[in-house]
Amino acid sequence: MALTIDLSGRVAVVTGGTRGVGAGITAALLDAGAQVIACARRPPDRTPEAAGRTARYIELDLRDADAVGAFFRRVRAEYGRLDVLVNNAGGTPYRLLADSAPQQAARVVELNLITPLTTSLAARAVMADQESGGSIIMIGSVSGTRPSPGTAAYGAAKAGLDSLARSMAVEWAPKIRVNTLTLGMVRTELSHLHYGDEAGIAAVGRTVPLARLAAPAEVGEACAFLASDLAGYVSGASLLVHGGGERPAFLDASTADTGGGPGGAPHPQQPVSNDR
Repeated sequence: MALTIDLSGRVAVVTGGTRGVGAGITAALLDAGAQVIACARRPPDRTPEAAGRTARYIELDLRDADAVGAFFRRVRAEYGRLDVLVNNAGGTPYRLLADSAPQQAARVVELNLITPLTTSLAARAVMADQESGGSIIMIGSVSGTRPSPGTAAYGAAKAGLDSLARSMAVEWAPKIRVNTLTLGMVRTELSHLHYGDEAGIAAVGRTVPLARLAAPAEVGEACAFLASDLAGYVSGASLLVHGGGERPAFLDASTADTGGGPGGAPHPQQPVSNDR
């Protein structure tokens, strides 16, 4: 029997789901058959679509807890259910800690940790009343698993997000599954701002074992899997979507012959470029 991801009849919310990684997630969930509501602070130039269907866009400032609660009550009233929440919205500018005001660092933590907590609590109020429960997916980052100079507050928030997801998975079981996708570098429409021209993007890609940046669609496919019944026994997990991680710097610094392998420039920090 062929394994297929079928989200027909399910209702999904993707925060920051109108561009970049979020648009890839939205399109993948649409392609799997879900009805998708993409929320963000700014309206998109083009609403994501797939399989002949288009996502619905609803404007929402995720840092407004009252507005978030009202949004999920609206989803329940209009759709009758909520099956999937993808906490994708987040990001940070590149800024060394010594150059950051405390308020700037606090805003980064708020957006990348407190906001997903607030959103998940509001989604749980809907999912917990459903016999089928639901699935919550956090979009994490390798910045939360290693030193993250230039994006330290962001990395700390993403580390906290993974811990939060694992605790939610225990507290909200068995009805609600909670998992994290831990992303490496993803090629979006804004990648040129971080890496330069095609040659720069290719050079950065060569620092990854799979020799390229991820596509937003690949992140979306991983989300669709975690949201589906195929992942029905997966909860409290962190799925690495990073192309094999980072080649250790000492391998290129060593004078010994290690048999070759991908070299290139040191791994840069990437300010995340989804809707903020």
